Order: sequence, then structure tokens, then C-alpha cells
Amino acid sequence: MDGMRFTRRRLLQLTGAAGAVVTVQACGGSLGGGSSPETSVKVGLLVPQAGVYAPLGTDMRRAWDLWLESHDGKLGDYTVETVVADEGETPQTGVPAAQRLLQSDQCDVIVGIVNSATALGVRDIVHEAKKILIVANAGAEDITAKASSPYIWRSSFTNGQVAAGMGRHLAENGPKDGVFVIASDYAAGAEAIAGFTSAFEAGGGTIAGRADPPFGTTQDYQPFLSRIRNSGAKATFCFFAGAEAVSFVKQYRQFGLAPDVPLYGSGFLTEGGVLDAQGEAALGVHTSLHYTSELDSSHNKEFVQSYQDAYDAVPTVYSVQTWDAANVLDRALRGADGLDGDTLSTALGGLGPIDDSPRGTWSFENQTPKQKFYLRKVEKRGDRYVNAVVTETGAIGQPG
Repeated sequence: MDGMRFTRRRLLQLTGAAGAVVTVQACGGSLGGGSSPETSVKVGLLVPQAGVYAPLGTDMRRAWDLWLESHDGKLGDYTVETVVADEGETPQTGVPAAQRLLQSDQCDVIVGIVNSATALGVRDIVHEAKKILIVANAGAEDITAKASSPYIWRSSFTNGQVAAGMGRHLAENGPKDGVFVIASDYAAGAEAIAGFTSAFEAGGGTIAGRADPPFGTTQDYQPFLSRIRNSGAKATFCFFAGAEAVSFVKQYRQFGLAPDVPLYGSGFLTEGGVLDAQGEAALGVHTSLHYTSELDSSHNKEFVQSYQDAYDAVPTVYSVQTWDAANVLDRALRGADGLDGDTLSTALGGLGPIDDSPRGTWSFENQTPKQKFYLRKVEKRGDRYVNAVVTETGAIGQPG
């Protein structure tokens, strides 16, 4: 990509816990004073560093560091000072961390946030501070809908948007006559089911049944799998993530449904370390997502190679979303004459197509990406399982 000026040796020397840019581990103490707007920008990177979401936080921080290492530690013409804060698992840790970044650490911009409840919880703080927040993961619809703010943008997705990609695909390519829908009983699951159902039924598809297993407590999915079988469904669409995704996919295969009732889902079902844990049980599972490391484009190939050289790991959608947060900030800062939230919001709104992203070209619509989705199928290549590209959708925005 433009501006990637490094060798494997230099990158391995520079990357790590701190990196070449000035990075401060935020623990609640004040750094004193803000950034000089003429020369530097202070960015708060709010990502999980412990707990169930820690692997996502690792992917996000790696991508942020990689961007800065490959662009001389700058966004636009500004030298970047990164203040890393631990989002934790809940708003009880994430919201105070955001407050410290804005108030004690005097950050100009915040990037990150995995948990949707945390993103919604910091909305008023960010809005009142008039500072830019770029959400690099959380998918709750309201972040850029009912709870929108001119200062909150995202480089990720909405839950309904991801699922709508699969709904549109199945309505056009089948099976459209009888799909069973199942998702954990919490906000993200409900939004995914709504997005899928709306797009699927709009294309003439019919729903064979629905189940909402309790979130965080369901270990045995057999009663729900029996309902799927008894419904006569021709396919299943699901939304699960993390440990629940591992359990559901494994039990779906063990129950014997996989050969006759193919499994489809939002891409988080088989993303990153989840796929490694599922292993052979995930073979043949179809998902929709706005990224896979298997994309055959020059921008993605460069990104994947650079990421693997730096970290000996394959990038995930969480990596790309944070890379793109840095990318749009870089573009906005090149076109802005200040670091205040109003100026940066105007600059972000005027960016137009982001044409050098590893995910493919996308653009902001209502402050969230309008982007294509890839229909992926789990295959085994060598000793690894991958989300191979089957086809892609046209650009899809946030469901209205």
C-alpha cells in the first residue's frame, strides 16, 4: 500500500508491546496537557486487554501499530501519540476508561471499542466532549442510528448489515423455501436475525422457525437442534460468536444436521481463533462478512503479508477494521485544519470512497461503512482452515 516503507527485519524490530510511536499504557493517571495541534495528535486506543474479548483487542492493537509503523508514526502530517486503555468486558470498565482518555489524558480522538453496550455507554461523554470516536468493532445499530452523534463514526459494521448480506444471497441463490433462524438471546443476536429475515423475506424467502437460546448460559444445544430437524427446514441461519460459536458448530455437526441442513451464519461464527477451535466441524459452513484474509486483491495481499511478517499470524476482520480506522483518520487529518471534533467530522464526511482498504472499496453512509459482503465457505488448505470466498454482494448500507 501507499506509504509502506519497511522491511521484515525493521518491522520486527519496531513492533511489539510499545512500537516505534510514543505509546502510553493508560491506567487512569493524568499525562498532563494536550497535544500540540500544529505537530501531534493524541489518540486513545480503547480495546480489551484482558478477559473474553482480549484476542480481539490484540488483533486491533496489532493493526493500529502496523499502520503507524508503515507510515512513519504519522496520521496526515501529525505525529501520533497513542494512549492505550483497557476496555475490559463490560461498560463498567469501558466507560470509565473512555472518560479517562478524554478528561485526564486529553486525547484528541478515540479509536476502538468491541462491546456494543460500551459504545452506547460512552455516547453522551463523547458527544459532550465534542471529540471524534471511531468505533472499530461494536455492531449495535443504534450507535449510528437512534443514538447517533456527529462525533461518532465507525469503520466496522452493523449486526443487521452483516446478516442482510446472507439474507440477500440465500433469497437469490437458495434455499429460499424454509430457513430456520437461531441466535443467542441478546441485542446482537436479535439485530442479526432481524437483518437476515428482512432481506431474506424481501427476496421471497420463508422462515421455517426461530429459536433464541439464552445468552451466556446455554451449553447443550440439542433441544434447539431437534427443533431445527423437526421443522423441515432446508437450511439454518445463525448468529453466534466466541465460545458459543465453537459449541454450536461442533454440536450441529455431531447431531448430524450438517450434511442435510446446511449451516449459514454471520461471519463471526467462523472468524479468527473461533475457526481454529472448531476445526473439522466447521468444514462447509457458509458465512457472510465484509472481510476474509483470502481476498485476492493487491491491497489485501500486501496487508496480509505485512501482518504475517510482523506478528506470525493471519489478520482478522478486527484487524482490518482498526487498520481502516487509522486510514480514514489519516485522510481526514490531511484535509482538516484542526483537531476539534467539528472539523474532523466534516473532513470524515467528505472523504468519498476508501479505495485502498484490504476489505475492498467502501464509503461512509450515515457515518457507518456502506460496503460489499463476501459469502465465505470454510475449507481446509494445507494444515489450516480458511474462509474461502464463494461470491460477493453489492454494497450494502446500514438497514434503515
